[in-house]
Amino acid sequence: MLTGQTLLYFIYALAAASVILAAEAFFVSFSRGRTRSGAINRRLKRLADEAPAQKTLQGLLRERGLTESGDFISGFVWLNRLYTQSGVTGNPMTFAASFVLAGLMLALLLWFFLRVAAPVAFIIFLVVGFALPLVVLRRARNRRIQNFARQLPDALDMIVRSLRAGHPASVAVGLVAREMPDPLGTEFGIVADEITFGLSMEQAVRKLSERVGFEGLHLLTVSLSIQSKTGGNLTEILANLSSVLRERQKLRLKIRALSAEGRASAWIISLFPVVMFLLLQLIAPSYYGKIWGSPVIVPVFTTFGVWALLGDYIMYRMVNFDF
Repeated sequence: MLTGQTLLYFIYALAAASVILAAEAFFVSFSRGRTRSGAINRRLKRLADEAPAQKTLQGLLRERGLTESGDFISGFVWLNRLYTQSGVTGNPMTFAASFVLAGLMLALLLWFFLRVAAPVAFIIFLVVGFALPLVVLRRARNRRIQNFARQLPDALDMIVRSLRAGHPASVAVGLVAREMPDPLGTEFGIVADEITFGLSMEQAVRKLSERVGFEGLHLLTVSLSIQSKTGGNLTEILANLSSVLRERQKLRLKIRALSAEGRASAWIISLFPVVMFLLLQLIAPSYYGKIWGSPVIVPVFTTFGVWALLGDYIMYRMVNFDF
């Protein structure tokens, strides 16, 4: 009876892992397909359909979960900010409803066909319907911010060259929007359109920083704010900021390379006990004998689990930090 129950839990874990991997594979394939389908970036593709610039701007903002003025549309600001910064396009309610329905269908199937207990089915519904979309959005946001960080120094250099050629700042931003691919191309295109329709450069860049969530854009916002109030050479400011961001990116990549061994060790140390436990349950279910009936087994497993999670967190903080 114990062996069958353990095997059933193992099947639950495999089902949950398969759902997570399938959802992530679907999202990655869909996002890559959307990237390949655009000529240069999404904004230029919509403009190529001969849509008015103002209508294109409003459509780009709405599909990111924002109002037509670029403000958050939901009262849950942190959730709205996460969705916007992830770069996922489409109706936010449709995105959320798809995960909720998938979790409900999976829970009902496990409940009816595999005779899963109702509390376990409810937990699976909560994980797939509510926790999984947050994980997907966070991973998409981190990947998008990394792509934006790689593109931003080149975009600033392009703006600097345009300013030195005598173009105004709005024209320089528009040049970046035409020449750079997503995610930076569309975001700077929104900035160019907002400046055209009445916002100042400082306000448009501040909204850009809220939409993307990259700390380098906070530096750009502060630089533009100081320059607009106290004056100064904007070309020199942007050139210095580009150099700083590029050096920060190099340092971040160097740290990632130096910490590769530590991250691999963390994965191995964390997964080894779990893998060995599952293998023993499948190959030799009687290996632990009657120890499962001991009253101390739950406190011991809980203690070791908490210590393992604490060690994982410490190793994570050692190889991931802001600077």
